[in-house]
Amino acid sequence: MTTDSIFIDHPARRLVVTLPRPYDAACEHFENLVPEADLHRFYQLGSWKATLELAEINGPHGFMRYYRSDVCALMAGSQSLWKATQYLMGDHVLAERAFREDAPAALHTPLPALIYADPDGDTKLVVDQPSLLFDSYGNPQIAEVGRELDARLAQLITLLGGVVPPQQHGG
Repeated sequence: MTTDSIFIDHPARRLVVTLPRPYDAACEHFENLVPEADLHRFYQLGSWKATLELAEINGPHGFMRYYRSDVCALMAGSQSLWKATQYLMGDHVLAERAFREDAPAALHTPLPALIYADPDGDTKLVVDQPSLLFDSYGNPQIAEVGRELDARLAQLITLLGGVVPPQQHGG
């Protein structure tokens, strides 16, 4: 048994994408495209095959929503004036492929995302580029999960009416 702690430096790229809808409408659109994961049903399933089938139904655009927080409500009474909603989104079926290779890969699944209104009133989606996070494990199977998440994220950005940053294509 090893008792040594280690650290791993890795690159990250934050994608900040302008969305065409006002903040509230953008959040609603995002939540329609990324439906809440039906955890109660997932917990009741008796096989991985059933999990695969439900995940495909529950996340038709490749992502499910595992968490939602109105950041503004948490900051009520503070000097912060931002409008912001934080999400955790992902697909635990895809995440399992990385997790089976290395448990710490679960640190990056689901992906944190934020929708906020900037001081000019423009709505932004912010998320770290998945492939850079998953590449840091030095495992081709885990890196492939990151590339698949990049592709799904690009599709989601397009569905939201945003423009996929060119840096998002190619790590």
